[in-house]
Amino acid sequence: MPSADDARGIYGISVAAELTAIGVQNIRSYERRGLLEPARTTGGTRRYSNDDLTRLRRIRDLLAGGLNLAGIILVLQLELENADLRAQLDR
Repeated sequence: MPSADDARGIYGISVAAELTAIGVQNIRSYERRGLLEPARTTGGTRRYSNDDLTRLRRIRDLLAGGLNLAGIILVLQLELENADLRAQLDR
């Protein structure tokens, strides 16, 4: 079960890039496309959470599997809807 700490932005973009083996420019591109939304400091610096890193790894894996970014957007939306439905069933 994810914890609140998993959603707290703690990593800068260069650390996120290193931990996920994804280039900084690619991470910025994914953000512009709406694939993730990192927290920001009051000065505007991106701060990535463990949840963001998990999402970046998922994006990386889907790209490696041959999907384009438009397809990845759909897959991630469907995965989120599926998780919501599962949560409703568990209640």
